[in-house]
Amino acid sequence: MIRRKELYKEATELTVTKDIRVRFNETDPLGIVWHGYYITYFEDGREAFGRHHGISYLDVNDKGFTTPIVKSVCEHKLSLRYGDVARIETTIVDTPAAKMIFRYTIFDANNEIACIGETIQVFLDKKGELMLTNPPFYEEWKRKVGLIK
Repeated sequence: MIRRKELYKEATELTVTKDIRVRFNETDPLGIVWHGYYITYFEDGREAFGRHHGISYLDVNDKGFTTPIVKSVCEHKLSLRYGDVARIETTIVDTPAAKMIFRYTIFDANNEIACIGETIQVFLDKKGELMLTNPPFYEEWKRKVGLIK
């Protein structure tokens, strides 16, 4: 279970919201979204967040880094179905560690929580070496968006 308040007390958060429409190929024969696609919806949310806040995968790559996911958590609450329009809220959580933590809440058409989750990404340089401190461009981005002073 994700215990947001216990892990990140008084953290500053930025959130982006994106609507997604469940496609036919994402469902099983009963018309219910296959569980693995929720991770894809998280990706949709991360990409929308990155484009909105200037920290997309391409922005990170242009600075000479990649950000592989090292952990993902997905908790299913309600099923989404073919044709549903759902809303995904993607939030980045500030942490002093050299990583990016994103939290996700997916709401169904009735505004009920269908799924919650979290991913953690780390920074690798051009050589594929793990960064133990935040890259300078990321520190500057955090200042720009108000996560740090």
